[in-house]
Amino acid sequence: MKMKNLIVVAGATGNLGGRICKELIRAGAQVKAIVRSNSEKEKVDSLISMGVEIAIVTHFNKEELTAACKGAGCVVSAVTGLRDVIVDAQLELLHAAIAAGVPRFIPSDFSSDFTGVPHGENRNFDLRKEFQAHLNTSFIKATSIFNGCFADILRYNTPLFNVQNQTIAYYDNKTDWKIDFTTMDDTAAFTAKAALDPATPRFLRIASFSVSPNDLVTLSERYKAQKFKLVDMGSMEGFSAYNKIQRAQNPLGEQELYPRWQQAQYMYSMFLVHNEEIDNGRYPELAWSKVEDNI
Repeated sequence: MKMKNLIVVAGATGNLGGRICKELIRAGAQVKAIVRSNSEKEKVDSLISMGVEIAIVTHFNKEELTAACKGAGCVVSAVTGLRDVIVDAQLELLHAAIAAGVPRFIPSDFSSDFTGVPHGENRNFDLRKEFQAHLNTSFIKATSIFNGCFADILRYNTPLFNVQNQTIAYYDNKTDWKIDFTTMDDTAAFTAKAALDPATPRFLRIASFSVSPNDLVTLSERYKAQKFKLVDMGSMEGFSAYNKIQRAQNPLGEQELYPRWQQAQYMYSMFLVHNEEIDNGRYPELAWSKVEDNI
């Protein structure tokens, strides 16, 4: 029974990965975190204190990772980064999980549903799709969890909801377009349930809440004591072209996780795709965060 209940988490020292470990422990799972030898001691100690077993790897290669994955019922990847992480490192982890006989794999696809985003519109999504092509041809049962945007961006003064300027952006007259948001805690809780669920489908889509620019205007008046102004940012076609120009003019940004043009690409994706149906009800015992607690 213990072997079936063992969940291995990569990226456990990260913000989302640590929360997933916490939720797995809360659910009674045996949790092992794969951490690099140079990981921050404070973060590793925090995992140990919550009851997580630590598997330290030096080179993040198939041999070390295979040993760490032995006996697991599922490997959860919550790694973040560019090609060296999302494609190369995750491939090492995937091959290790298969070599270790792990039946299930949850990739680090925590984002909007990038399957509907054309190539070239979001660099970070393109990397995930590149990894997904390998995952889809592998001999392991995979489940990607699409959670839309992390809800904390509503506090970052992005163009979508700018508290400082008291403005709300929209494109292509999409004032009633619903944008999916999920808190990290909700994402972690759902992921923990999915990791322990042997019958998950290939894709699961969730959202703590979905709100439109018009909804945000109403919420701003109610919770910010000021009715924010809607700002027409133009067409999606123009936005896409602008993003491509900005990317071409800043090649150094290719080495950054969130250059300005990548941030703009995420905004573009928010108005391009959203979940037509959500799977929140798959685990009815979960309680979902409300929009008014996140603005």
